[in-house]
Amino acid sequence: MGSLERVVVVGASLAGLRAAETLRQVGWSGVLTLVSDEDEMPYDRPPLSKKLLAGEWEPDRIRLRRPDDFEGLRAEWVLGDRAVSLDTANRAVTLASGRTLEYDGLVIATGTAVRRLPGQPDWPGVHTLRSLADSLSLRAELDPGRRVVVIGAGFIGLEVAATARAKGCDVTVLEGAEAPMMRGLGSAMGRRAALVHADNGVDIRCGVSVAELTPADDGRVGGVRLSTGEIVPTDVVVVGVGVAPSTGWLEGSGLTIRDGVVCDEFLFAGAPGVFAAGDIVRWPHRLLEREVRVEHWTNASEQGAVAVKNLVASVSGGEPTAYAEVPFFWSDQFTSRIQFLGRAEVDDDVEVVIGGSDDRAFVALYHRDGRLTAALGVSRPKQVMPFRRLLAERATIDEARALAASFAV
Repeated sequence: MGSLERVVVVGASLAGLRAAETLRQVGWSGVLTLVSDEDEMPYDRPPLSKKLLAGEWEPDRIRLRRPDDFEGLRAEWVLGDRAVSLDTANRAVTLASGRTLEYDGLVIATGTAVRRLPGQPDWPGVHTLRSLADSLSLRAELDPGRRVVVIGAGFIGLEVAATARAKGCDVTVLEGAEAPMMRGLGSAMGRRAALVHADNGVDIRCGVSVAELTPADDGRVGGVRLSTGEIVPTDVVVVGVGVAPSTGWLEGSGLTIRDGVVCDEFLFAGAPGVFAAGDIVRWPHRLLEREVRVEHWTNASEQGAVAVKNLVASVSGGEPTAYAEVPFFWSDQFTSRIQFLGRAEVDDDVEVVIGGSDDRAFVALYHRDGRLTAALGVSRPKQVMPFRRLLAERATIDEARALAASFAV
């Protein structure tokens, strides 16, 4: 493996874990260090807003691997100690504890951090959701009959809303955009996919602006004041207004930072021995023909493996692999499973090809200039997933319609 004797992986969630596992799988036997700002061994994040939050699962159930698997990596785990700076010239990462980790190869996988409201107070009852501790803290407050306001109707916000409602809470969702899940699905499909919330008694209010949180007499949060002056009373607030790449520790490193770490198509970050993977990466996607940053589970898993294979190739003279997989994500809300393939733009045309106008289960196709750009399935897993192959082949919308017609027969 050439001079690749020490590899440091900063970020020990899914992307970082997959990077570490892949290193060992390809036969690399050097010194491996994984760094995490959490005190937890790697765990799966999707259940944080669903099964774990609902109380159906406990933390041990969401560990990404068994204890023996973690030990099999023969790695040093540096937990509860965050990276604060990167010196690419001397190939060293400095941690908050003051410790310095030297490396021959570095994988940046620090992911994202939740955004907060301007001036967001740290009152009891005010929550964000990103970590295991966040989920358990919120879970303790979701008692039947409690009023819950979720600020933000993205996928995580609506998953929390569905879970809270299923636990017997009175749930209101406040969203500034004109439709739920608009960023991912567009306005028309966002509204349609969110109908399951109305069916289950969740009040989603779009096109509203939050001015501030207001306190109750006991010091807890008591309400959410809108820009109109109206106060929505509540016992619990969940702020779900998106995430931002965790790049602050990379200031002054010489890496290009632009809503993420800018990499090439091989996930190389531009400094010797430095690659990146997961939510933090912004790279030119060969298939989509534009620069993207993707915040989804499958992307993190796949990129972690590709990043270290390319790291090894960079010192062994091997051929690097461009990362150009079709983006894919899913979201479970009540009885609906939302699956989305590809990447749509706001001006893409969209049409429902399977399911009637009132059906809660359907498949919709997005297209632009005659080319298929994305596919959405709501509770139609067997009929939406085959479109991933067409997207990879840069198929036309007519080819996609023909495939849809074959399922509808």
